[in-house]
Amino acid sequence: MLGETGLWLLFSVIMSVVLCIDLGIMQKKAHVVSFQEALFWTLAWSLLAFGFAGVIALSSGRERAMQFIAGFLLEKSLSADNMFVFILIFSYFGIPPLYQSRILHWGILGAIAMRFLLIFAGVALINTFHWMIYVFGAVLVYTGAKMAFQKEEAVDPGRNPALRLFKRFMPLTAGHDEQRFFVRIQGVLHATPLFATLLVVEFSDLVFAMDSIPAVIAITTDTLVVYTSNVFAIMGLRALFFLLASMMGMFRYLKFGISVILVFVGFKMMAGPFYHIPTSASLCVIAGILAASIAASLLDKEKTA
Repeated sequence: MLGETGLWLLFSVIMSVVLCIDLGIMQKKAHVVSFQEALFWTLAWSLLAFGFAGVIALSSGRERAMQFIAGFLLEKSLSADNMFVFILIFSYFGIPPLYQSRILHWGILGAIAMRFLLIFAGVALINTFHWMIYVFGAVLVYTGAKMAFQKEEAVDPGRNPALRLFKRFMPLTAGHDEQRFFVRIQGVLHATPLFATLLVVEFSDLVFAMDSIPAVIAITTDTLVVYTSNVFAIMGLRALFFLLASMMGMFRYLKFGISVILVFVGFKMMAGPFYHIPTSASLCVIAGILAASIAASLLDKEKTA
């Protein structure tokens, strides 16, 4: 089957084709994404990711494919929690559903570029300074514990440091002016609320990456597996956003499940030099915790209905 170069080429071709379809068809006309459309694309991206995992299994073996699936599920679960923050950001800036897809599209492209730099830097850091494993692991354990026991805090996008810095150099308009990010008013270039929203979304994703990237590296330091699993999960975020937006409040125990997963992968990372936890076991733990937290949320919803 395919070698290392072949896998990278296949991944690049898949992403190029999907982005061309997205830019040429999906983004050609602004529209409100329905629940059915969001569900279709969420399933489509998941099937595409598992198909790529199958190619990895045939080319590099079952162990590497399981690492990819574990990384994909981990990033997907962390992203699901982050989507609720994006919902609050759109609400704060008053972005109508008609234009939310456009912001998420460019936000995802920016996230892919940032993850490329951060993942390669993170893997290189661990390979150069092996003791960083304990630092990353401790950060994950701390983040997971904090997420589990800390009370929900209100998110105020207006206090975002990137947005506050941007306002010093460019004025913002009050109106959305359709899909445009920038407009000229009396010869002066202004940013619209759409661009301000995009800026806050990108900065928020950068903060989220500080947790998600070490979490995936805890599964494996294989650069191809870490990056491709991240990108496959990220590319499906727009559909996931609209899917979760229509089911707001249904998964009240998902955050607790994600916190348990972070603590688990953090301990796995720190224990790595002394005891190797098989990828199959990690995959079962991650999938099991996700399934349990979703099931508990649905059962609790039925009891309180």
